Amino acid sequence: MTVETEIPADHPRKVSLLIRDTIIAGHTDHVVATAGLLAHGRGEAFDYLIGEQTTQLAEKAIKAAVASLLLARHPVISVNGNTCSLVPNDLVALSEITRAPLEINLFYYREDREDAIIRVLRTAGAKAVLGTRDRPSATIPELSSNRRKVDSEGIWAADVVVVPLEDGDRTEALKSEGKFVVAIDLNPMSRTAIYADITIVDNVVRALPLMVKYALKLKKKPKRELQEIVRSFNNDQNLGQSIRFITSRLEELSRDISVLRQKKPAGVRES
Repeated sequence: MTVETEIPADHPRKVSLLIRDTIIAGHTDHVVATAGLLAHGRGEAFDYLIGEQTTQLAEKAIKAAVASLLLARHPVISVNGNTCSLVPNDLVALSEITRAPLEINLFYYREDREDAIIRVLRTAGAKAVLGTRDRPSATIPELSSNRRKVDSEGIWAADVVVVPLEDGDRTEALKSEGKFVVAIDLNPMSRTAIYADITIVDNVVRALPLMVKYALKLKKKPKRELQEIVRSFNNDQNLGQSIRFITSRLEELSRDISVLRQKKPAGVRES
């Protein structure tokens, strides 16, 4: 995908604008659905609320999420258009380190979107991609949307599923099927966030690179240490603390709005 807009190096919103342009380029290349542009804008609004930074709460969730992947019998990373557009290299890297195959799963399905996503993932180094129309499939009975169709050797057989930038219906359905669900969602009040076992309240462009970093670090740890990391994580507490973090930050800003004049957006690593 080619981002054509020239953004001045000293533009105070350069990082945010680059991310937007990446999503727009993904839409032009048929990777991102039109509704994905709206979803990105909603996420960006919540990113403002957390200060466009990875909080300590999010980093703790990332650590628990990676530990759950490393402990899993058959982990799978679900891929939609926005995630593929924004962090394809990190998706492939996390997949390789944790032995979690990538599976395409789209709400707005079209064959040309599937083909475009495959091309991006292959370019990023993916050796195998599940969930394609030539693969064996199964159906999640609780769902009526296109997301009900899953790979019979992927999500259908998985014990742990990572669902970045997900919709609540499928997260709830996956839980009904007995899956352990890891979500990445900037909105701690969404149904996705609430139904997941572990919710990373962070921007996927920051969360995925950190997941890769932790995967490299934790894969050498003994199983009992990984089990303790997952066991000690409480998602209800995580979400409650995330909401309180947003509330306290807004209260602080309301007392001294001048803080925003000095703030520079946090940088993100390019995929």
